[in-house]
Amino acid sequence: MRSFLQRLVGQTGDLEHEGDETCIYAVGDIHGHADLLHEICARIDADIRRFRPARPIQVFLGDYIDRGPDSRDVIAMLEQRRRTRSMVCLLGNHEACLLEFLVNPDMLAQWRQFGGLQTLMSYGLTPSPNPDASERRALARQLIRQMPPAHLAFLRSLPLCYVHKRYFFVHAGVRPGVALNQQRKEDLLWIRDDFLISEDDFGKVVVHGHTPVHEAELLRNRINVDTGAYATGRLTCVKLEGARRTLLMTGNRAARHG
Repeated sequence: MRSFLQRLVGQTGDLEHEGDETCIYAVGDIHGHADLLHEICARIDADIRRFRPARPIQVFLGDYIDRGPDSRDVIAMLEQRRRTRSMVCLLGNHEACLLEFLVNPDMLAQWRQFGGLQTLMSYGLTPSPNPDASERRALARQLIRQMPPAHLAFLRSLPLCYVHKRYFFVHAGVRPGVALNQQRKEDLLWIRDDFLISEDDFGKVVVHGHTPVHEAELLRNRINVDTGAYATGRLTCVKLEGARRTLLMTGNRAARHG
């Protein structure tokens, strides 16, 4: 299973450590809010300075774009931050939609339903309300031209998941009853109810976002840190040190232990 997961994850071999000193910070869905990303990164950096973990790793769980006004700035911040830290940025279903649009412009209407218009506008593009096929193709070409090469390379580099000892990091979740090494991309990016209601032991604790909740869920078999930042203004990070779990959040509530 390990060899499969290394291929699936892409970055595991570079960042995984076997010692117990590793401290992982996993951040939920950002959805185009650069202000919240800046704030949670400041909290993470302050926590690292205060507690000085030997091997801090930061994992961003996908859905950096859409809905909020700053998708371009969010990608720029993550791309720059990843250069100077041990950091994994995972693919979310919204990034997958953007990448699909570039090769299949006819799915523009579907992407717009998910907040893709805000991402296009952040790159200086505003499509007509009902673009025909020709305009959709032109819009995809324009988006490629408008995106800095580093942004497109960043999006294309995003792995589906990241594995560290007892934890399996992924955007949406996993299919219950299916081994981790047999999971389908569609489930890793899109699954909801079948995963969320399951009390199964998945083999590792699944750390995910994708489904907004009022408060982060710290359960036996999974951890959900999507607190609907685009609607609530609360972006959440879980700090994992072995079995110890601490929440860092934007807003007034700085930290909570669980």
